[in-house]
Amino acid sequence: MRKIFTVIFTSFITFHGFSQAGIKENEVARIIKTLSADDMMGRRTFTPGIEKASLFLQNEFKRIGLKPLTGLTSFEQKFNMYSLKPQQAAVSLNNTTIENDKYFFVTAKESLSWTDPSKVSVFYVNENDNLRKAYGEIKKKNLDAIVLVNPKHQKMFANYKRYLGSGSMSESVGKGESQLFVLADSSQLSSIKVALKNSVETLPLANVAGMIPGKRTNEYLVFSGHYDHLGYQKAVEGDSIANGADDDASGTTAVVTLADYYKKLGKPERTLIFVCFTAEEIGGYGSQYFSKQLNPDEIVAMFNIEMIGKPSKFGANSAFITGFERSDFGTFLQEAVKGTNYSFHPDPYTEQNLFYRSDNATLARLGVPAHSISSDQIDIDKLYHSVNDEFESLDMPHMTNMIKAIAVGSKPMVDGKVTPKRVNKAEVD
Repeated sequence: MRKIFTVIFTSFITFHGFSQAGIKENEVARIIKTLSADDMMGRRTFTPGIEKASLFLQNEFKRIGLKPLTGLTSFEQKFNMYSLKPQQAAVSLNNTTIENDKYFFVTAKESLSWTDPSKVSVFYVNENDNLRKAYGEIKKKNLDAIVLVNPKHQKMFANYKRYLGSGSMSESVGKGESQLFVLADSSQLSSIKVALKNSVETLPLANVAGMIPGKRTNEYLVFSGHYDHLGYQKAVEGDSIANGADDDASGTTAVVTLADYYKKLGKPERTLIFVCFTAEEIGGYGSQYFSKQLNPDEIVAMFNIEMIGKPSKFGANSAFITGFERSDFGTFLQEAVKGTNYSFHPDPYTEQNLFYRSDNATLARLGVPAHSISSDQIDIDKLYHSVNDEFESLDMPHMTNMIKAIAVGSKPMVDGKVTPKRVNKAEVD
């Protein structure tokens, strides 16, 4: 009887995922301490700090025994971006010179010269329109355009100008269409005189990515987090390093830990990709490049892990899933952890648009069940994007258990037993 009980109890433990003994808190702490240490200098893109973080992650993938992605010879997925900054600009509409603070360009062209209003499309963002939505819809049209924005949107317009007006990043130079956004009361355009000259700088970037080839070579599961952060900020009590422990050294640590965990389990059914994205904080360029290197129809799901270092509003050992309603990805995770002390919940902060604010969004727009897993209480988190986002602020038992929960939740997908439905591309902005 004792032997039978032992077998039953052991089966219960294994079934419900308590066999994640290989995921150790001290090892989780080692990785995140390294990534969020002061000598990483906040891991800002294009700095020595992020280069150091990249080298650390490459060495971890080598230690684990991952393989480079197909077609690569190292764990660096290198690519270039181009920084375009206005050097000279002048805008005149209806024979009236527009002041510099009332316009901005969105373009990958080194120069522009528009003098014929019939050669460009004209759009109007009226007083009662949603500027964010209008911006997205106009960008999707891929047209050379002048967009006249009602002055009622002045505050949001200023935010867009602050973000885009000082320059832009592009994956190429000279390609694509251009848009000029103007804060203007007019809804008529009879004459235009638009000139722009940009300086161009080539900027090298690299994701860190590895894989465990599975039995199904054309079915991929992606585990991701971003390893860049903000670098230096205004000093607080002598500390100016934005260490980014929770954002997103916690997610990056989870990616490394899960890679180690799954490599020790042997050859998986589906092929597993583990990727640490660069440049999330400045526009998600790492995930955008990554998404173009694979056939999205072959990506079964994406587990994007973003800020899991502190308990969620649902308590310790719990997290939420952004875009929960867009596929049954979250439902599968809930079912997989049923009966454990782990739990997954729908995103309680839908007004924050978190589904669109991390690296999952790029693949979701291509139809992939790509969701972010987080436990951050974003509405009250005073450490977010601050110099106080440090290792000491994290709850390591919770974080370790969340990595275990993701291991448990992902196992049915890894084993090829369940497949989440695709995201409806038409419903993703």
